[in-house]
Amino acid sequence: MQTLPTPARARRRWIPVLGLTLLSPVAAEYLIGYGDTIGRPKELLAGLLVLGPLYGTVAVLVREAVRRTGRGWPSMLLLGLAFGLVQAGIIDQSLFNDDYRDVPDWQETLRPTFVPGLGISVAMALNFLVGHMVWSFCAPVAVVEACVPRLADRPWLGRTGLIVLPLLYLAAAALIYQDHLRTEHFTAAPAQTAGTAAVALALGAAAFALPRRRPAGRPAGTRAPAPWVVACCAAVALTVHQNVPPTWPGAAADAALLTVLGALLLRWSGRTGWGRKHVLAASGAALMVNALLSFVVEPLGHPSAAAKFATNAAITLGVMALLGWAHRSLRRHVATP
Repeated sequence: MQTLPTPARARRRWIPVLGLTLLSPVAAEYLIGYGDTIGRPKELLAGLLVLGPLYGTVAVLVREAVRRTGRGWPSMLLLGLAFGLVQAGIIDQSLFNDDYRDVPDWQETLRPTFVPGLGISVAMALNFLVGHMVWSFCAPVAVVEACVPRLADRPWLGRTGLIVLPLLYLAAAALIYQDHLRTEHFTAAPAQTAGTAAVALALGAAAFALPRRRPAGRPAGTRAPAPWVVACCAAVALTVHQNVPPTWPGAAADAALLTVLGALLLRWSGRTGWGRKHVLAASGAALMVNALLSFVVEPLGHPSAAAKFATNAAITLGVMALLGWAHRSLRRHVATP
């Protein structure tokens, strides 16, 4: 087999880096269609100049850390949760703000499960943190890796990337933080910020304390379910997650259902036959849930119906095309000797 020259290899690996840097913010901010720029394509594209460094660099760096240390998806999810906590608790502080961006019904959503001692709503915290872990970071990583299966277990960044991407993230995070200080006139209490940082660091430490991935020797006679079963289970659980009422019973049911989904995926991933198609099924289901829900979400900017539905349709079709490409890439990879 011919070995690619170093520059060619580097160019090939920057393709998925760029793809993940773009998909991550789209999945985080545009896919479900709640933002005030929905219906304004130029502003959506311009927003990627900030949101790409804010979300995309994190997705790339989380994936890089996990793949370089030989760990698996539990570590990926923990790191995604840690950065989601930093995003919601320190950078934009939506986790603690009781009147964020003048969002209609914010108080009605926050109050039923509000915990005064912590200054957070449990239902909103679940929504923010699971949203970042799944849609901002982990699902985009899984989809982009499926598009380039030959590179999926390898590092993508060289020394330049490992320096540039953290700097881009810090610059974007500082910009968003300053913007929210200026427009929201709200700052989380020092104890809230310190507590958020401590929990995020603990999640990061736990991610690297997990054992490295085991060799692919699995018990005979126990087969993983078909990918479509995984997709259906993920779609049902995540659809419920996005639609449960923000009450204590709703939050409890949401947490229980997400726990069951996580336990199922962990159990199935140890069975014979589990592979990248199953991971793509779960992550693709997550993206499609939000893409389809976008058609019934009312954006903050109140665009015209035509502009809203055109944007929703364009993003949904783009996601479907990307998932189709990922599926074909995996199929060709398996068929290639």
